[in-house]
Amino acid sequence: MANKMKEILEAILTGASSEEIAALPLPETMRGAIVKRDEVDMFEGLASEDKDPRKSVHVEEVPIPPLGPNEVRVAVMASSINYNTVWTSMLEPLPTFNFLDRRAAGDPLMARHALDYQVIGSDAAGVVLDVGPGVTKWKAGDRVLVHAIAVDMQEPIGHDDGILDPAQAAWGFETNFGGLGEIALAKATQLLPMPGHLTWEEAATVPLVSTTAYRMLVSRNGAAMKQGDVVLVWGATGGIGGMAVQYVLNGGGIPVGVVSSPKREELAKALGCERVIDRSAAGLEFWDGNGKQDQKAWRAFGKMIRDLTGGEDPDIVYEHPGRSTFGASVFVVKRGGTVVTCASTTGFAHEYDNRYLWMNLKRIVGSHCANYKEAWDAIRLTKMGRIHPIMSKSFALDEVAEAIDDVRTNRHEGKLGVRVLAPTDGLGVTDQAMRERHIGQINLYRDHT
Repeated sequence: MANKMKEILEAILTGASSEEIAALPLPETMRGAIVKRDEVDMFEGLASEDKDPRKSVHVEEVPIPPLGPNEVRVAVMASSINYNTVWTSMLEPLPTFNFLDRRAAGDPLMARHALDYQVIGSDAAGVVLDVGPGVTKWKAGDRVLVHAIAVDMQEPIGHDDGILDPAQAAWGFETNFGGLGEIALAKATQLLPMPGHLTWEEAATVPLVSTTAYRMLVSRNGAAMKQGDVVLVWGATGGIGGMAVQYVLNGGGIPVGVVSSPKREELAKALGCERVIDRSAAGLEFWDGNGKQDQKAWRAFGKMIRDLTGGEDPDIVYEHPGRSTFGASVFVVKRGGTVVTCASTTGFAHEYDNRYLWMNLKRIVGSHCANYKEAWDAIRLTKMGRIHPIMSKSFALDEVAEAIDDVRTNRHEGKLGVRVLAPTDGLGVTDQAMRERHIGQINLYRDHT
């Protein structure tokens, strides 16, 4: 670690004041997890299962990001792995350099991002180092999380819902200088307050999955869940699914979790999801050997759900696997119910029988991360101790490619943290009393994995 970066880390670890951090000289370079433009063809012709992030992701020294108007630079203490980072590392469905180049063509400020490397990562917990012109809410020394959506808000529609703004971008996926670098670049309108009872690595696993779940389930822009709603949650112990279970329970809903092993069934129940279907044990296969969907399997699945709910179909299906499950999701959701989808980890080309949609007045709602107000409200619930991190393990920055591969191959539970500047786990807590009140929920995933 360069001397100036060591000074920054020492200042953070010793609780330096805002003025002291603002006075620190910044280094010219930093370490970051990157993909390289000249390697975008490295997996050409390979099947997805053969695209290994340990070959495409490198931890190298790169220049620190240049600061622009309404932007901040953040010393990243910790980050985490999300599925968009898996896609970036696999260079599919297309290399993310395409996003950087497209945005650079229409925005001179974005031209700074279109480099021969991309610092990836869409989560961060850290400390503000400096702020650009126009930033008034945040200052050097502030402890923050970084929300995964960057948007300029220059179009009218964005002021109704920032996610609808054509300039919104997934940070560290469609932009450069993301959370897996020692110094990240973010918009001021991406910053959220750091919960004082969490460590750096715990807090870093919260923003993307929690805000995504909040918009999907709670927001009027998603399914607008109400008390008593039955919510089917695919992958109920994963990063997205584990957050969904918490939001359903916190909002007075009834989660029905779908998992893939007895171990995950046990974990889902520990999370508070009393109704769980282990699809592997049940032998549920929604596609036959001829590439056709099996409606008998849909019907059997629907019966399993009703057996757990006293005869009720789901009001909401929380969808993110995509192709493998989408037909079943549309079939089992109740008449007038909602399938809300945020991802397609098993494939983007969904197929479903539209008769069950239109004739039963069902809805499909697309959802993408969250706008800034939704993100702020979601993190408020974590600060209050109502929604908790679901981190099972953390990695050092040098181990990041291994962590990405664990998510790619589903060898993990919940979320995986990555210590970027933080030298060890367990640092960053400022509210020990609140931590002690919630330590069981905070440690739930580590205790069960």
